[in-house]
Formats: sequence, structure tokens, C-alpha cells
Amino acid sequence: MSRNNYVDIAGRKIGQNFPPLVIAEIGINHEGNLKVAFEMVNAAKRAGVEVVKHQTHIVEDEMTGAAKKIIPGNADVSIYEIMDRCSLNEEDESKLKNYVESKGMIFISTPFSKAAADRLEKMNVPAYKIGSGECNNYPLLEHIAQFGKPVILSTGMNTIESVLKAVQIFDKANVPLAILHTTNLYPTPPKLVRYGAMQELSEAFPNQVFGLSDHTTSNHACFGAVALGASILERHFTDHKQRKGPDIVCSMDENDCKELIKGSNLIWQMRGGTKQPTEEEQVTINFAFATVVSINTIDKGELFTKQNLWVKRPGVGEILAKDFNEILGRKAAITIEKDTHLNWSNIE
Repeated sequence: MSRNNYVDIAGRKIGQNFPPLVIAEIGINHEGNLKVAFEMVNAAKRAGVEVVKHQTHIVEDEMTGAAKKIIPGNADVSIYEIMDRCSLNEEDESKLKNYVESKGMIFISTPFSKAAADRLEKMNVPAYKIGSGECNNYPLLEHIAQFGKPVILSTGMNTIESVLKAVQIFDKANVPLAILHTTNLYPTPPKLVRYGAMQELSEAFPNQVFGLSDHTTSNHACFGAVALGASILERHFTDHKQRKGPDIVCSMDENDCKELIKGSNLIWQMRGGTKQPTEEEQVTINFAFATVVSINTIDKGELFTKQNLWVKRPGVGEILAKDFNEILGRKAAITIEKDTHLNWSNIE
């Protein structure tokens, strides 16, 4: 884990050298109800969330009438109807941003159209989240890139090749970028999480911060991602799981979120390191390692054999167990009492 690069969003540095950022995606779980959205923000605050993410839908700019016939896998009405019902108007979304910020948290959102991106820019958001469906919407990415603000890019349903084109757009505009691996099934079965894909992304784009936008039903996928180097974790969020919003099925609640923040920080601390004793282990080495010891009295000039020599704890002698065989057959330089840890000076 030698990456030192990071993305800075409203003063929160995100990268390998910083605790993982947990993004609570309220998204459209509020079903278009600002009061419910506020309750979700309150729960996020109690959970210790730093960044709340919304979704900005201006339906007529986002979809054609054909969307009225498209029914998503996790719904029984059209995508047009869902987004129309769940979207907030500009005034309400502005109130939501102000409310999030009044709680000391950072507000970001995913624009699903040019008009949505323009609305968010007018609201002066500190960063943009781009959903997987827009990862290969290069005209929209170029439009967002010109704002010059940090971007978190979800990459579900895409390939390294299509992600590369997106990365090049942001690189060209000098936009700080983080990339999230995603599987766009709600919920995602464990076997389709695919850490290998996340690692492939991190290897293909070594200069970018990376992470996981997760749609499973527990924190396990996110915990595993942190162990593998993820710096950003995103899950849908709700104040309680009895809500009816479209993404409640894969949403964490306040308790899940609290556990995710705490657990991901712990796992982050466990990452890295090299396979050698730490300085702090010396106190354990002192009693746990075996060193060479006499198991009978050994006269000066006598040969060392397995009958008069063995290895025992604590590790206070000079001669470690690994050197035991080297000593066998050599002579004692002095008389050595039984139960004595040998030093090299005891050997001829």
C-alpha cells in the first residue's frame, strides 16, 4: 500500500493514508418527501457519517417518454414513474443540502442529466458523484469535468476500456478523481461482488483513489474491500428498514452504518506492514522464544550432545533454537551448571 495520492473533498482527505470514507447514500429513499429526508439526515448524523449523498433527478431532462415503459428489476412500475415520484425540486434539494451542512456533514449528489449537474453547480456542491449508468455518458462527464471539482466515479456495468475513457476526460480537465467498483444489482448476491474487479481497477488506474459502492445487504463486502485497500465505501442509507423507498432492500440503517464506520477504521489500521518482528513484540520475544540450555551439568571440554543440551524458554540466552544443531559436537569452554542458558562464549 504505497499509494500517497488522495482526493480532498471539503477538507476531508480521502486515500490510503487516511481512514476510509463511508458515504451514506440517502439517494431517493425519501420517496420525494423532504421531511423523511431530514429524518434520514438526523440518523446519519447520529451514526457518525461525514458525507451524505443524494441523487439529483430532473426527469424531463434525464429521460425520454420511452422510459415510461421500462420497469427496473427491483420494481413493478416504470423507471420514469419512480424517478418522478422520488425526485426533489430545486428548492427542496437546496434545503436538504443546507440541512446536511447545518449538521456538520458534507453534502454531495449524483446528477443524472446536464440540468441536474447545472443545478448542483448553482448550489455550489464541493464534489460530484457519478453513477455507474453515467460512467460511459462521456458528454455528461465532459460537462461535469469543466466545473473542476473532485469527482467520485462509480463503474458498475463497465469495462476497463470504457472506464479509461472516463478517466481520461477528468485527467484532461485536471479533476481529482476517485473510482468505485460497483455491481448494479439491488441487492447484489455475494458471488457477484467481485473483489477481483475492484483490484483490476486499482491496478489499471494506480494514480486514482479507489473503493467500493456496495449494494449487498450487509457490511461484509465493504469490510473486505477495506482489507484490500479501498479508501471509499458507499452504501444506501435509511433511518429504518421499514421504509418503502426503492433502495431500502440494500440500505444500511443507523446501527449498520455506525458499525461500518467503526469496523472499516479498525481494518484500515490493520493494513500494510512487512513480515518481521515489530519493536513492540520484543517484550513477548523475551519469554516466548526458546534458547539453548543445559539439561545436565556439562564439564569443561565435554562435547555438547542431545543428552546434555536442549532448547527452552524464556529467550534470555544468546543462542537461539535455530542454531541448536550447529553446537552439537562442539566442546564446552567452561563447566556449565544444569539449567543454564548458554552464551557463545561458553563454546570452544
